Amino acid sequence: MATRFAFWRKIEEDALAEKHAQPGLLSDFILGSQDGLVNVLGVILGVAVASRNLSDPITIILAGGLAATFAESISMGAVAYTSTLARRDHYLAEVERERQEMTELPDLERQEVRDILERWDFHGPELEDMVQKITSKPKAWLEIMMAHELNLAPVQKTQARKSAILVGIAAVLGSLVPLIPFIVIGKDILFGVVVSLIVSTVTLFLIGWWKARTTIGRPGRSGVQMAIIGIASAIAGFGIAFLVSGGRGA
Repeated sequence: MATRFAFWRKIEEDALAEKHAQPGLLSDFILGSQDGLVNVLGVILGVAVASRNLSDPITIILAGGLAATFAESISMGAVAYTSTLARRDHYLAEVERERQEMTELPDLERQEVRDILERWDFHGPELEDMVQKITSKPKAWLEIMMAHELNLAPVQKTQARKSAILVGIAAVLGSLVPLIPFIVIGKDILFGVVVSLIVSTVTLFLIGWWKARTTIGRPGRSGVQMAIIGIASAIAGFGIAFLVSGGRGA
C-alpha cells in the first residue's frame, strides 16, 4: 500500500503543480477518499457474495466493512505521515548536499545555474550578469538549485501531521460510501449490492471530475477513468469471493 500511495500521490502533486495549486491538502483528500472507497467497496462486495447463504449476512457485511474502514483509515494515515517525513528527510539531505557542492565545486554549480537561466531565454551579457547576481547570494543560489535543478519543494514538519489527519478522515468518508446502502436498505443483499455499486461509481466519477477541474485534464475523461478503477476492484472482489464460496447460488 505504501508504494502505491506514494506513486499516486506523486502523480497528483505533479498535476497540481502544473496548475499552480497547493498540492498537499488536495492530493491527500483525493487519494484518501479514493483509496478508502475502492478498497472497502471490494471488501464488502466480496463479503456479500461469500455470506449470501448465511442467516444474517447483513451483520457480517457491515462488520467486515467497518473493520476495513477503520483499518484502512489508520493504515493510510500512518503511510501519509511516514511518507511526508521521508520526503522532508530527503529534502534536507539534498539541501546539505547542494551546500557542500556550492562550497567544493562552485564552478560546476555556477554552470548549472547558467544552464537553468538559458532555459529561461537569458543569453550573453545579461545571462552572465544574472549568474553573478544569483551566485553572490547563497540563499537565492541554493533555492534555485533545489527548485529548478532537483525539482524539490520544502516540506515542513507540521505537514506530516496534517497530511496524516486529512488522509485518515478522507479514507473514512470514502469508505462509508459503499457501506451506506447496506445500512439503509437492510436485509435485501442483492439490492444493496446494486445500489452500493451505483453510488460508489457515481462518487468515483465525481472525485475524478473534481480532480481534473482542480488540476489539469478533461473532467469527463478523468471521472470515467476513476470510476472504471473502482468497478474493476469491485469485480475482482466479486470474483474472488465467488470462487472461494464455490459458486453456490442462494
